[in-house]
Amino acid sequence: MRILVVGASSRLGRAVIPHLLARGWEVRAMTRHPSGLGDLAAQGAQVVQGDLRDRRSIERAVQGCTHVLSAAHALSGTGHNSSEAVDLRGISTLIDAAAHAQVEHFVFTSAWGSSSESPVDFMRYKAAGEVPAGQWPVMDHPASGSLHGILGDVDVGTGRARTARNAVRAWPESHKLRGRAGRGVFVVAALEDPAARGRVIDVGGPENISLREVVRVFERASGKSARVKVVPLWVLHAVAVLMRPFHRPLARLAALAVWQDTADMRLAPARTLAQDPVRLTSLREIAEWTSAQGTLQVDPARA
Repeated sequence: MRILVVGASSRLGRAVIPHLLARGWEVRAMTRHPSGLGDLAAQGAQVVQGDLRDRRSIERAVQGCTHVLSAAHALSGTGHNSSEAVDLRGISTLIDAAAHAQVEHFVFTSAWGSSSESPVDFMRYKAAGEVPAGQWPVMDHPASGSLHGILGDVDVGTGRARTARNAVRAWPESHKLRGRAGRGVFVVAALEDPAARGRVIDVGGPENISLREVVRVFERASGKSARVKVVPLWVLHAVAVLMRPFHRPLARLAALAVWQDTADMRLAPARTLAQDPVRLTSLREIAEWTSAQGTLQVDPARA
């Protein structure tokens, strides 16, 4: 079986490709910048150049593949690499190319809470992708797909933290020990389990906690008190509206923060775990592990 991983240099792509290679898959890793994936090529992946904005490159990449994993996004993309160009038009092109190439199995990664009625364009684009991908598995996971997105900035060494209000959301299992295992387990299940076809696989848990509770967990693990700076909701509203004509990605992130702060983001993983039983890592375990390293390293998501 040969799988095309689109967005191979993303956090999810890099996490899942070693899993697939170890399980005997032929992996074709598509990225805009192949020179950055030398480590995956050394492990046995076929690295190819491709761009979701370039239909011909997608058609070349998908030829001969039986499976496709969509692991790319442009949440904070600008200019020609905008979210609309990648997450809406690009994903539509990818799904169409996969269908024409008679791909057997396509796994589309969406975002928890995606909806055609969402006030955030990124979430509407994700919902649009779920419709044509409906015959294949769809994975929903928290839109704040990195420690940076969830925590703001936290430094256990200095005890400083910045966060937005008190939103309730699911803690993504994808960050088990700095995100190297995580969603890869569910991706493999979605690819190899025939019963996964047509399923929506909700990835998250095991806890639903607020950002303030996240800070308290890290305080207890580190033995230090954090100074928390709160971004008022009205400021986020203002940034989402006023910055849209000048810096659309910043406005999008502010709108996403408002939505996450006011919507019910609770996720119950019981249905997913009934199908794919794995042990989920608690935030306390993550906090204790990062504290043992000396300083919590927080990196923005890459795509």
